[in-house]
Amino acid sequence: MERRNLLRAAVLGGTSAALGGTLWRGAAYAAPAQPGTGPYGPLGSPDANGIRLPGGFTSRVIARSGQRVGTTSYTWHSAPDGGACYADGTGWIYVSNSEINPSGGASAVRFSSTGAITGAYRILSGTRQNCAGGKTPWNTWLSCEEVSLGYVYETDPWGTNAAVQRAAMGRFKHEAAAAADPVRRVIYLTEDETNGRFYRFVPTTWGNLSSGTLQVMVAGSATSGSFTWADVPDPDGSPTATRSQVSGSKSFNGGEGCHYANDTVWFTTKGDNRVWQLDLLDHTYELAYDDSLVNGTAPLTGVDNITGTSSGDLFVAEDGGTMEICVITPDDVVASFLRVDGQSASEITGPAFSPDGTRLYFSSQRGTSGSSSGGITYEVTGPFRS
Repeated sequence: MERRNLLRAAVLGGTSAALGGTLWRGAAYAAPAQPGTGPYGPLGSPDANGIRLPGGFTSRVIARSGQRVGTTSYTWHSAPDGGACYADGTGWIYVSNSEINPSGGASAVRFSSTGAITGAYRILSGTRQNCAGGKTPWNTWLSCEEVSLGYVYETDPWGTNAAVQRAAMGRFKHEAAAAADPVRRVIYLTEDETNGRFYRFVPTTWGNLSSGTLQVMVAGSATSGSFTWADVPDPDGSPTATRSQVSGSKSFNGGEGCHYANDTVWFTTKGDNRVWQLDLLDHTYELAYDDSLVNGTAPLTGVDNITGTSSGDLFVAEDGGTMEICVITPDDVVASFLRVDGQSASEITGPAFSPDGTRLYFSSQRGTSGSSSGGITYEVTGPFRS
């Protein structure tokens, strides 16, 4: 495919738009990315936590399912999944979903400016199989139910305000609602079905998700081309599933993570190990990564959750594969960033960076036991590119 340079400054009302407290400088991607030498060098031997990291990086365990978090009295949830970070004064908060059914929900861990754990608590209860989600520009956490006719819940990372069910965002097998676009004032959503769709929600009022319009992406069957949006007539999804309501809506094989930066959306599909890229300015889509189109051995398989950094790097977690988080650079190089050893029956979930970009949080959903009760949440610290 022809290389497309997406070097744009996200300017909003004369000021630079920020995401997660860090300025996004844009990215240059060609599709698909190919294996090469990554920006952080080769992986070292497993550390004390069984994690292989590049030189200069260290890991620590933040929480374990069924055990108290640090010195707090709060017991960490089972099957930790999607997550995000929020600035909290001089410290920050990491939120994490619980992908169990019933119960599910989400929890949070609070950190001081030095990274010390100062608190942990529940922010959502009584929901089902909360998988991924997304951070809003107004600092709430959208927690998604990955069940048939599932809901999106808007939660408070500080645990002060009660969670609210956002039915207008549609009822389907939600995966991520991760890509909040402040330019077009919409939120993008993925659907974890073998014939799932890619959606966007257009709130009636930006910053208020109580009402709005659910739309679905309409495009051809090719892996690149132009796209449009069409309203979903019945977001309630009953009796006709939302993915079946609009003729010409594009099918995706197992929608997973989703990430927005600088007029571009990236989202992953686990059924075909792809990362898709949508150019929101010219309304075109293409592949940013496809393991079947890699020259040689694909470093990234089991494509799942995705996040990004201010340098334009994408970090993609594996569900299975070799239990890695891989990086896709703006130069279209895909390489391993870390690997978790001895946990082949698990998956990596919830990658998210601290507001200053120096710490990466993620979970091994089932840990060494292979059971949802054995989840482990980690922090990796080091010289990430900014």
